[in-house]
Amino acid sequence: MAAAASSPLSPESAAYRNALETVAAVEPRIADAIRSELADQRESLKLIASENYASPATLLAMGNWLSDKYAEGVIGRRFYAGCRNVDTVESIAAEHAKELFGAEHAYVQPHSGIDANLVAFWAVLAQRVEGPALEKAQVRHLNNLSEADWFTLRRELGNQRMLGMSLDAGGHLTHGFRPNISGKMFDQRSYGTDRETGLLDYDAVREAAREFRPLILVAGYSAYPRKVNFRIMREIADEVGATLMVDMAHFAGLVAGKVFTGDFDPVPHAQIVTTTTHKSLRGPRGGMVLCQQDLAEYVDKGCPMVLGGPLSHAMAAKAVAFAEARQPDFQAYAQRIVDNAKALAEGLMRRGAKVVTDGTDNHLVLIDVSSYGVTGRHAESALLDSGIVTNRNSVPRDPNGAWYTSGIRIGAPALTTRGLGTAEMDEVARLIHTVLAETKPAPGPDGKPSKARYALEDKVASDVARQASELLANFPLYPTVDLG
Repeated sequence: MAAAASSPLSPESAAYRNALETVAAVEPRIADAIRSELADQRESLKLIASENYASPATLLAMGNWLSDKYAEGVIGRRFYAGCRNVDTVESIAAEHAKELFGAEHAYVQPHSGIDANLVAFWAVLAQRVEGPALEKAQVRHLNNLSEADWFTLRRELGNQRMLGMSLDAGGHLTHGFRPNISGKMFDQRSYGTDRETGLLDYDAVREAAREFRPLILVAGYSAYPRKVNFRIMREIADEVGATLMVDMAHFAGLVAGKVFTGDFDPVPHAQIVTTTTHKSLRGPRGGMVLCQQDLAEYVDKGCPMVLGGPLSHAMAAKAVAFAEARQPDFQAYAQRIVDNAKALAEGLMRRGAKVVTDGTDNHLVLIDVSSYGVTGRHAESALLDSGIVTNRNSVPRDPNGAWYTSGIRIGAPALTTRGLGTAEMDEVARLIHTVLAETKPAPGPDGKPSKARYALEDKVASDVARQASELLANFPLYPTVDLG
């Protein structure tokens, strides 16, 4: 009997097999690490709120000859010759971004969210400070400024105020905190959340803005599980003469997917909006700035102001991801993210977990694990042993600080990409609760309970890991990719 013909390889399988063979011919350990990363991601419950799975088309767009180009400047105004194709790529990415978010201007060059924020900060400073501090003609010829003018300008730039959400309430390090360069650029003050509800108190934000009079009012978060009313935030900014900047890195996919609209869509309300292009947007790792037209000329100076040469291959991948996000099925995906996050929160609370703000409106859930008698460090490590990938995170007024923490942050975007629904999210909540309920602090070298060392029976960890693997078997990751 003749042997059955083998099934043809999918285009994605052929592409990745050939790519890894090419890599392995030079450095096999790198090829092995890439293969292992795919295997690890396929086998674990990825619940890190800032991670997702980009499509094969998006990933493949990054591995090409665009990586070999220098392209400082902007479309049509480069400092290097031979950038015709880079201009095409950047134009397409910006066009998709403007259409996707309804923005007046899009700058797709930032390499990361931090870079996007730096571009935004300096754009606002340039618009709001350079003009009043110096004659406009002088600003356009900064290289010719006198020492006295430079001193005046630098003093003005380094003496501005920023008001943003506190770290323990869910804000981000790049919103003016000292370990980040933004904390060295600005005199920063924070607003928090209500002690009882954990929700933003807009009256308190208004009071802080009136007292502090910031140049920039930052809205947006990395660990706040609710919507933000950007109409109110813009009213507060306008009242004190501040620029409203929104960092939507975490929830950009919910904006693109039309889950956050009206008062909860930052683009119509903020003068400038920053984001990453991965997370809930499901693109490549990178950043972007959206702004009103009057800020465009300042934003477009991001390179060489704070950025190095644009990563043209990453901009190509952004263009592909934005094109994907403009398809109708992305809106359905974005809604499923929120549905799944709500189901995850409800499943945890039903089992007795303490969830910050008693639920979620977005893609993430913040669990106060102190109710289990453990720290965030204990919880993160014990869950990882059990095949569940999370990250520890501060909760409001956290007694354990930012290193050990009292919370873990979990998110729904990645598992939603794999196809899990609300029923599966309830099962995920059960597995998380099982691990946390069985985890205990272990003694440290001094015999006292350690904030890092923990005890979890091997059988519990292996049983949960097996159940997680069985659950994921029904939702294969990158099903069209077979590495052989």
